[in-house]
Amino acid sequence: MKASWTKISQSEPLQRSSHNIAAAGGNLYIFGGELKPRQPRDNVMYTIQLDGNDQPVNLVNTSNEATPTPRVGSAVATIGSKLYFFSGRGGEAMTPIDEKGALWAYDSSGQVWELISPSSNHVPQPRSYHATTSDGNETIYIHAGCPEKGRLPDLWSFNINSKEWKELAAAPDPARGGPSIAFASGKLYRMNGFDGNTEQGGTIDVYDPKANEWSSVKFAADGKEGPGARSVAVLLPVSIEDRKHLVTLFGESDPSSLGHQGAGKMLSDVWAYDIESGKWAQVETTSGGEDPAPRGWFDADTATIAGKPSIVVAGGLGETNERLDDVWLLNF
Repeated sequence: MKASWTKISQSEPLQRSSHNIAAAGGNLYIFGGELKPRQPRDNVMYTIQLDGNDQPVNLVNTSNEATPTPRVGSAVATIGSKLYFFSGRGGEAMTPIDEKGALWAYDSSGQVWELISPSSNHVPQPRSYHATTSDGNETIYIHAGCPEKGRLPDLWSFNINSKEWKELAAAPDPARGGPSIAFASGKLYRMNGFDGNTEQGGTIDVYDPKANEWSSVKFAADGKEGPGARSVAVLLPVSIEDRKHLVTLFGESDPSSLGHQGAGKMLSDVWAYDIESGKWAQVETTSGGEDPAPRGWFDADTATIAGKPSIVVAGGLGETNERLDDVWLLNF
């Protein structure tokens, strides 16, 4: 399996880690994150077009005053033209942002922020470095992450129409921060993360919404038969050669002794999991001479460029402990 890298933008406003990105309507949206450890950079929405090279970074002028506070380690899921953000870490004490279970929704078509409050008081606790995805229809999922202390194994769903949270079956242990989840073929897939002691790998945990049950698929996380253990990476559903795949890439494979203050061992590999066959394949990537630097604490999303599947990657933390300021397209 082959794919090619193209750098489409590099700009100082993009320099950040622990941020969120989402692709919608041919544009990439970038929000949140940090430039210095534990210091949220801003609460500005930036956007760039995805249809060319050397794209400028644009600041979005939202049409209302309601805006999320600056935050790091939030998570975003997209349904239609709307981007949904949950919690994160911020404020003077850099604690989890408690908004009573509410989500911030950004409408990319109208450039409007809206705080969506839940219809009941049974809500997930605030957290950072969790994972979010959606079914593309009406349901958003959030999983795991770091509350005030420790790490979580939980899974919740939020219906954007009824505005109701539901606590679902918790994922298999261990609880973790920095996991990756994706929704594909009617099921939710979870892998990777950091449990406080070791990077997790070698297992894809599969959640069936109809049965409210988890199952697990084991693989050799040896970098040969399957991707090595990692955290703060991504997992994305991509249709490649008319077959449904899950793609994981980059991430941190060995955490820094300085925790969030430092950079560990970062990865630059790309792997694709064929959902039907249950087999992993390492993606052979090419570029025009420059390759994206290994990184973790970044974000990525899927996009369709000129009718072909792509993954867009932005920013993150490099092995030199410097925040990265670039945007790349991986074209299959």
